Amino acid sequence: MPTSVEDLINPGVDDVIADSKLHGNIDPAQDQTMVLNMGPQHPSTHGVLRVVLEVDGESVVALAPDIGYLHTGIEKTCEAKFYQQVVPLTDRIDYLCPMTNNLTYCLAVEKLLQLEIPERAQYLRVLLNELTRLNSHLVWLGTHAMDIGALTVFLYCFREREEILRIFEMVAGQRMMTSYFRIGGLSMEPPIDFYDRVRNFLKIMPEKIAEYENLLTGNPIWMGRLKNVGHLSAADAIALGVTGPPLRASGVDWDLRRDMPYSGYEKFKFEVPVSQVGDVWARYEVRMKEMYESVKIATQALEGLPEGRITADAPKIVLPDREQMKTQMESLIHHFKIVTEGFAVPAGQVYQGVESPRGEMGYFVVSDGTAKPFRVHMRNPSFATLQALETMCKGRLLADVVAVIGSIDIVLGEIDR
Repeated sequence: MPTSVEDLINPGVDDVIADSKLHGNIDPAQDQTMVLNMGPQHPSTHGVLRVVLEVDGESVVALAPDIGYLHTGIEKTCEAKFYQQVVPLTDRIDYLCPMTNNLTYCLAVEKLLQLEIPERAQYLRVLLNELTRLNSHLVWLGTHAMDIGALTVFLYCFREREEILRIFEMVAGQRMMTSYFRIGGLSMEPPIDFYDRVRNFLKIMPEKIAEYENLLTGNPIWMGRLKNVGHLSAADAIALGVTGPPLRASGVDWDLRRDMPYSGYEKFKFEVPVSQVGDVWARYEVRMKEMYESVKIATQALEGLPEGRITADAPKIVLPDREQMKTQMESLIHHFKIVTEGFAVPAGQVYQGVESPRGEMGYFVVSDGTAKPFRVHMRNPSFATLQALETMCKGRLLADVVAVIGSIDIVLGEIDR
């Protein structure tokens, strides 16, 4: 028989108890506060997340996320694969932005190889990454609204998301785990009707975003559940390592696409939405504006797409096209050696960060000069953002926790890895 609260709960609650003793000298084992489990299976966590809460009535006294349920060992698995074979693993980090993970890893390895990527491939990478951002934000908006009770928006968002997934299927043959990017460029040239389909989608998308806003922005229930809830100051956001929309919603004007451009982003004109409020509503507004900006960037990439190759001129790293492989002995040899032996990467280490839909995604790659990475470490934004959850929820009502979790848009796969 358990004799205390500590006996009733698993590790992870220790943090809650220790914290509550620090703030008010209240020991939940002796006081009238209650320790609750939220998850690990809960609709509002959008994954397998356990949150341990100490509540006083309906007010949150302390909170501790308990992570690790989706641990896959992907980082360790990378060390047993050739460099190119790591790309499909990066898809599985975040199911909502596989192309962004592909891009970050490829950019890191290309830095080590000092590869120059053709401009056409860079534009296509930008185009597909902005479509990925739209895809991710649509899932965020639909599920966030559903958490609050607005089911219709979910159906509208998934209607447009379906079109994006069909576009991904056109270029990669896969709707979600695309693995379309390659070290040195792209897997293959998009089909001819790809461009018209993307153009038509980008043309109607601003109207659809306005449609979502018409459903939500003036809704008194939506406003009541989001405004003045889950406040995060700029100082706390920086101290906790928060990036992306939650950081910009707290008043920090920082976006890697503009401030540390990669893949040719410096050639595109776009605004970085920022809010000074720092609550759940501000995060909603920032992401909605970002969707308009993504449409603008993707349109510029599509209309300004240059002619030329989609892969770097590096025959010992990039696979030759099928025609060359079948007609040229040297290309056949390169193809055979790349597939069976991989390619060696100069010894060194590199960090590459990109602006994912959730914030700064970074890949730290260490090479020992062989054909397999010595170490691959991923810096994913959801991990840092999740540790700000307690700051945003402490002192608020228990029901607000659902709204706050939705506003930080975490993906548990990239937290646990």
